[in-house]
Amino acid sequence: MSRTVTVGLDGTMASAVAADWAAREALLRGLPLRLVHVWPSDTTGTASSPDHAALHWLQRVLSEAEAELDAGYPGLEISTGYLDDTPLHGLLAVAQESEVLVVGSRGMGPLAGFLLGSTGLSTVARAECPVVLVRSGHHAAEEHRPGPDGAPSTSTPQRPVVLGVSLDHPCDTVLEFAFDAASRRATSLLIVHDWDRPYTYGYSPASMTDTLLQETESAARRTLSDLVRPWRSKFPQVAVKEQTGCGDAVAHIVRAAADASLVVVGRRSRHHAAGPKLGPVAHGVLHHAGCPVAVVPHL
Repeated sequence: MSRTVTVGLDGTMASAVAADWAAREALLRGLPLRLVHVWPSDTTGTASSPDHAALHWLQRVLSEAEAELDAGYPGLEISTGYLDDTPLHGLLAVAQESEVLVVGSRGMGPLAGFLLGSTGLSTVARAECPVVLVRSGHHAAEEHRPGPDGAPSTSTPQRPVVLGVSLDHPCDTVLEFAFDAASRRATSLLIVHDWDRPYTYGYSPASMTDTLLQETESAARRTLSDLVRPWRSKFPQVAVKEQTGCGDAVAHIVRAAADASLVVVGRRSRHHAAGPKLGPVAHGVLHHAGCPVAVVPHL
């Protein structure tokens, strides 16, 4: 696999915001940045090569983006290219050659998170590499603590990275991505896990006895601590906080995302019988978190 950070461009402001995030990520990782445009399919859904006018337009989109990023991030190695393919197949193809794939969100309203079309969701569900979705209108300063005067700043420390984990499946790939992201940002890592109540106990934790509630909570904390311990040793420079709870994992992660520079969630790389699909937690976080979200495939 080529070691690049790749971003999909389509000429929209949303993709320009994603490209800016991808440039910063490439610098953090010490990797080149690849700007890619996938020429849209025709009305039959098949790939079609651009005509002369369209080719001129997409070359302008790529060259203008490259020039802007080159000016904003001197020293960053940038390459550009386009593919004659359907958007989904094109993005999946470049994902095979990337360390991270970055995609911008569609338009959004003030009360919504990501508004993803079928191509975006299918890309996240099927890509072989981590996919980061960047919200339209996102600014670099939002990833940092405010300055001493309370004003937005990009020179202050970064906000924490938030990781949502399940204890039901191996997730070392997801843990490694999150610890590495926090380390590169010189920030802390908040690890969130929400456990399910035993099915024999009604609708809410209130119906459980205090003793059983405490025992279940303690068991979840021990299991999470055991899972995280070797990664604490591998990344001693990362300050880690663990949170467990009972209930809505999506709501828990989204609340934490309000003070995060990045949220990391996993998805099973094993395909469902009906085709690749996102789990409910990843799907919910993508639609409601306000900061960039990385979806990392794992076994």
